[in-house]
Amino acid sequence: MHLSTTIATLAALVASSAGHSMLSNPPSRGNTKWWGTCAAGAGCKGPCDSPMADSPFNSIYNPKRYIERGQELEVGWNRLNHPGGFVRLAMVPFNESDSWSAFNNNVLKYTCYETNCGPTTKESEFGENNGPGNAPCSTTVTVPKNIPDNTAVTLQWVWYGGGVYYAQPDTSFGEYYGCSDLIVVGGPSSDEKPEATFQGGDISNPGTDVCKYWGSNKVGDCNFGDRSPTPVDGDLLSQSLEPCMRTKQTTGRPYGFDSGSNNAQPATSQDMTPVSHSASQAPVTPEAPATPEAPEAPAADQQVYSSSE
Repeated sequence: MHLSTTIATLAALVASSAGHSMLSNPPSRGNTKWWGTCAAGAGCKGPCDSPMADSPFNSIYNPKRYIERGQELEVGWNRLNHPGGFVRLAMVPFNESDSWSAFNNNVLKYTCYETNCGPTTKESEFGENNGPGNAPCSTTVTVPKNIPDNTAVTLQWVWYGGGVYYAQPDTSFGEYYGCSDLIVVGGPSSDEKPEATFQGGDISNPGTDVCKYWGSNKVGDCNFGDRSPTPVDGDLLSQSLEPCMRTKQTTGRPYGFDSGSNNAQPATSQDMTPVSHSASQAPVTPEAPATPEAPEAPAADQQVYSSSE
């Protein structure tokens, strides 16, 4: 690779590192402290990009988005120059959206981060399909049929297992979180709770049931516990505890699907070593505060939310 190409690739990766990745569709809650991004390594511990009390959903001036039971809801994010990893989608009642355990018990789907997107070019300094590119990525998730009418819900998006932190090919990112608040109205109903599914296949493994990833295949292994960075003026890397692990690129399924059993063990490798700030379990979250009731059901002419809006 020519020097000029290498410099351009490095510049693209470094320029995007402050943002890394975030939920874009349906629009996430956002936050002001981290400019909308919620990175565990930067001190944003989830389960959402901002707590329930700070959600725009609480405002009477914020437009509400309605979805239907059984609807195939499109969920989108931008690649933001970073390769690999998994995306986990979960949905809980809005008044439980400060609870990690609630989301962990109501997972709907796992898929590859690059499920239908990829880099600008195949070859790069950091490995095949590991170069820059900010293509939109997306998947669909079925809205559960066991949610009552006029229920405010929160969709959680988690990205984990991504790699090439600050142009280092054998490093993994920490976890990133985002949430969108919606209202379920209409559609077929059922008492049955849906089981989590996994959709494999990405830019490096098309037509397969695996994803490319770095580090761990389990949510919670790269959340850095309750620790936060200590930023130093003039030192951009001090703003995050990342990278999470120093590990080679690999392929596989998310935890719980990697051996066809929900009791599957997390990925292990002789080449996988945590950095000095080893990962720990997700921090315990406080009980959810009282929240406003969901708005009244939409009028007959109210449009159901779709990705085109």
